[in-house]
Amino acid sequence: MTGQNTSPSTVGLPEPPDEPLLPNALTKTVWAVWLASAVAAFLVLRSGEATLLDGLLRIDGLTVVMWLVVTFFSGIVHSYSRRYMSGDRRVRRFYTDVFVFTVSVMVLVAADHLALFWLSWLAMGVVMADLIGHVRGWRQSEAARRIALRYFGGGSALLGVGIVSLWWTTGSATVSGVGEAVDALPSEAVVVGGGAIVLAAMIQSALLPFHGWLLSSMTAPTPASALMHAGFVNGGGILLTRFSPLFVESTVAMTAILVVGATSAILGKLLKSVQPDIKRKLGCSTVGQMGFMIAQAGLGFFGAAITHLILHGFYKAYLFLSSGGRVTNRAPGEEDGTVTTAGIAVTVPTALAGGVVFAVLTGKGTALDSGLILAILVVITVMHASLGLTSRKDVPRLVRFAGIPVVFLPAIVVYGSVYNAVSWAMSGLPASTVPQELTPVHIVVVAAFVVGYVAVEYDVQTRSERLYTKLLNLSQPSPKTVLTNKGEYDDG
Repeated sequence: MTGQNTSPSTVGLPEPPDEPLLPNALTKTVWAVWLASAVAAFLVLRSGEATLLDGLLRIDGLTVVMWLVVTFFSGIVHSYSRRYMSGDRRVRRFYTDVFVFTVSVMVLVAADHLALFWLSWLAMGVVMADLIGHVRGWRQSEAARRIALRYFGGGSALLGVGIVSLWWTTGSATVSGVGEAVDALPSEAVVVGGGAIVLAAMIQSALLPFHGWLLSSMTAPTPASALMHAGFVNGGGILLTRFSPLFVESTVAMTAILVVGATSAILGKLLKSVQPDIKRKLGCSTVGQMGFMIAQAGLGFFGAAITHLILHGFYKAYLFLSSGGRVTNRAPGEEDGTVTTAGIAVTVPTALAGGVVFAVLTGKGTALDSGLILAILVVITVMHASLGLTSRKDVPRLVRFAGIPVVFLPAIVVYGSVYNAVSWAMSGLPASTVPQELTPVHIVVVAAFVVGYVAVEYDVQTRSERLYTKLLNLSQPSPKTVLTNKGEYDDG
């Protein structure tokens, strides 16, 4: 109509309602703590010396690196949840749990006193279980919370057994003191204390056969899931790194850690391949990635394990917080194709070049020790990831093939550089890098990775009804946590 303004207008998302004071205050607080962590990281890394506080805290390179990472993840979750959790009846409890969890992790990575270390570990579990069961009145959510509490309680009990055993045997009440007294420990104390600590790490990081709690935790709000997969499960890597002097001088112990981690890494990849929904895929992916992290520790490269948990944390937090945009409904084969000869011709040289780049940057893989295995695993990972890109039907053919070296070689440079930076920050730790002698087990582990990744590439799990069924059964959450009637959630 004449004289009427017909200029286009844009419609954005509605502004969230006025926030309660507590969520707003905690969000600002956690970002302030992140800034303070950045200052602490600058001061500690510049001095190159750890700060000991009356046997309670040890603020070293690992401490400040993890403070930076944890507070950043927490700040993102706090900020994201201001809209996501808006209107939730228990929003104050949610923010309190997330903030307390953040503080617990910060205390854990700085704790030197064994009792303080255990208490912060216990607090992490209790708070995370409450986040998993955040929705009250929904029986699946409450069942998931009870399951998590049982697993986390068992893990805390095992850690308590390990800590008390080491405390009693060494007479030292600090993590650093135990590390210094390892050479004088009787073998029985190392087996009991070290074994209990490894089991506690396996439970926390959801390694098989303790992955049930993670797959049953999908009742948690998405921001809580992001914090869980980007932060909570990393506790196993931190635990093994802090107590690394217990293990590095024992070939048997390090081999056992390698095998445990590799088993979960391979099976986690297979479990992911049979999942029908995005969040369960992410859960099985975390099982595999945490196994890879523990395997790196078993190779003697604790700096690589910490690097892995940092980069995986960023990636998995992004995937969970954007998971709603990844939900699709498509027929099998609509997006993914098959591995081709051309794809192999591009990916194999790229993967080998990636291994060389990693070895040159980090120095790992240039000697006949476990560093060679680490470099080979980098090659296998690059090959698997790049083959996945070449088989994507929804990506133009030229981009698929020409983009492989352009994408993956710079990614290896970034990974190697982050690894070097983390290793430098951790250089003051007693056993951050202790390469192991090659054994037949290392060769078997590499062969298992190759077989597992080839099986996934060629969809062996879908060609065998028996294998598919076993994998699907192994990746099922507790039936009590499965939502069969969506109206139950709406009523809750």
